[in-house]
Amino acid sequence: MSESSQQLAGPAAQGDWLRGRPRHRGAPASLDELRALVRQLGPREALSRLEGSFALSVALDDGGRLLAVDRFAIERLCWRRVGDAATVAAHWRADQLADIAPAADIDPQALFNYFHFHVIPAPLTVFAGVHRLPAGHMALARGGEVRIEPYWQPRFEPVARPDFGSLKAEFRELLRASVQRALTASPAACFLSGGTDSSTVAGMIREATGEGADAFSIGFEAEGYDEMAYARVAAKAFGARHHAYYVTPDDLLRAIPAAAAWHDQPFGNSSLVPALCCAEQARSAGFDHLLAGDGGDELFGGNARYAKQRVFAWYGAVPSALRSGLVEPVLLHSPLGRLPLLKKGASYVQQARVPMPDRLDLYNLVWRVGVAEVVGHRLLQQVQADGPATLQRQVWQASRAGTELDTTLVYDWRFTLAENDLPKVTHATAQAGVGTAFPLLDQALVDFSLRLPADYKLRGLGLRWFFKEALRGFLPDEIIAKKKHGFGLPFGVWAARHTGLRELARDSLHGAAQRGLLQPAFAKRLLDELLPSHPGYYGELVWIVMMMEQWFRRVRPGYRL
Repeated sequence: MSESSQQLAGPAAQGDWLRGRPRHRGAPASLDELRALVRQLGPREALSRLEGSFALSVALDDGGRLLAVDRFAIERLCWRRVGDAATVAAHWRADQLADIAPAADIDPQALFNYFHFHVIPAPLTVFAGVHRLPAGHMALARGGEVRIEPYWQPRFEPVARPDFGSLKAEFRELLRASVQRALTASPAACFLSGGTDSSTVAGMIREATGEGADAFSIGFEAEGYDEMAYARVAAKAFGARHHAYYVTPDDLLRAIPAAAAWHDQPFGNSSLVPALCCAEQARSAGFDHLLAGDGGDELFGGNARYAKQRVFAWYGAVPSALRSGLVEPVLLHSPLGRLPLLKKGASYVQQARVPMPDRLDLYNLVWRVGVAEVVGHRLLQQVQADGPATLQRQVWQASRAGTELDTTLVYDWRFTLAENDLPKVTHATAQAGVGTAFPLLDQALVDFSLRLPADYKLRGLGLRWFFKEALRGFLPDEIIAKKKHGFGLPFGVWAARHTGLRELARDSLHGAAQRGLLQPAFAKRLLDELLPSHPGYYGELVWIVMMMEQWFRRVRPGYRL
């Protein structure tokens, strides 16, 4: 048995382990305490009482084994069947299991899903037969059989008669306490983008400790991308020691191959490298733990798409007789719908008629360009093209809550947080040798968000209304009023004019085409026509293909479809 994996079936005394920072009844929980809790309450009930981040493997009294990850998969867990037994990675990496004899092949469906999501969502990994537990799920393994099921599903129970004043006081105290729990050392350090969430964390560090944090920010000398001014506003307001670093195209050129190769599978979030640069700055300054602000948008209604989808939902309130008898015949089935004044109305109706979550894919980059034009023919022949949509619908149905907004929030907890933004931060910091905590995802704050009425999150079309109003006077007005941005990367802008990045992109796209992953004609068109004309938009597509190819070059260089 390798050090990186353990047999799931075996004596109860062997193979138990725990990663992360789990809590039970507000106190840190040890492996022995978790074993006892599972024996006393059973797996599902025991896991539902845990808080914090964790991945665990615990033997059961009946000879089986329990695997589980926390509610947002901050800690990850991969497993694989080998012969008649199941094997679990002791660490989070899927590639630890790929090389166990027989070596795992690359899964074409996972690669296709990567084009769609820019990451490979659970339960798949890039390696065929190597699986990853979804957020909030457990696996019961007995005799080589593994049954996956959720152990937690959020329940929205909004306050019937909310009192803003009392909710505000409770919220601010929960924020302070969650930041206090996330701290591991003094002085404290945090990411600071200048956005609402990271500024809140920086401010609450001072509330919790009585002193300003060491705050680390990344800037870009590219119009429309740099938010360093807001980070400086927040740092000044909260007495933070501000560490600012401007990422350059040469930084990207150096970091991209190493960042792509460090991952256990292709990972295409373009904010990865800025987050890595930020974590490296913190490590160089002597810090080994950073607090991050992720989660506020998805708990309290801060993403612009929430307002956009509400506008589309209004169409459902139009009487069906009016929709079918007048609106749709005029706008969709007559020449009038093509008139300039009515064209936007026709587009609105067409989009509003698409049910959720399929409507979200109307903005998917690969599908808008044309999946058959982008993805290599050999790859398309080996996959289910509706695989991503099927997974999204399954998650949407499992996320059903009282309102469409709350359903969308839970859906985003899976796809935006657990599959994308959280691994971006945890992987970047781990690569830099730094730990991470997410105080805005503290379970007490999650539970508090479940009690807020929907119009406290999205009031009309106003995003995260309660969060902003509750922190008015604490956060600087400039931070509350600013638009959401974060560590957006001007890769497309730079790749269009920086020789080194352009050549790296060209070489990577050519390599992906040779593997059969990308259409050769589209690779040329993307670089020669689309990227120069719309670098901010098509740069994202170049990025995801480039990161996939760079991963293959260092992990499976000989791979071809």
